[in-house]
Amino acid sequence: QVELEESGGGLVQPGGSLKLSCAVSVSITSIAVMGWYRQAPGKQRELVASITHEGNTNYADSVKGRFTISGNSAKNTVYLQMNSLKPEDTAVYYCNAYRYFDYWGQGTQVTVSS
Repeated sequence: QVELEESGGGLVQPGGSLKLSCAVSVSITSIAVMGWYRQAPGKQRELVASITHEGNTNYADSVKGRFTISGNSAKNTVYLQMNSLKPEDTAVYYCNAYRYFDYWGQGTQVTVSS
């Protein structure tokens, strides 16, 4: 069983930055893939970024060059640094862990608006 807790969401103006955190209940070195997903109203949940156990990263085209996923194994925490935020980044952001099964956090709201 893996428990995930996101934090760091909020309201930010276009062009601003936010850093999301995902606290993981087990060692993140035991998890094959950690990811951040988002779901905007009326849209399907989509992958934003992922990082493998080996440190390989993958990003959605829409966030490449603006978002960075990283992990801290000492804190068992995965981060999503989001820069140059746009209104279309507004969504609920979910942390995901894949270790034999998919595990999800409760989500954190990110709103980009002036």
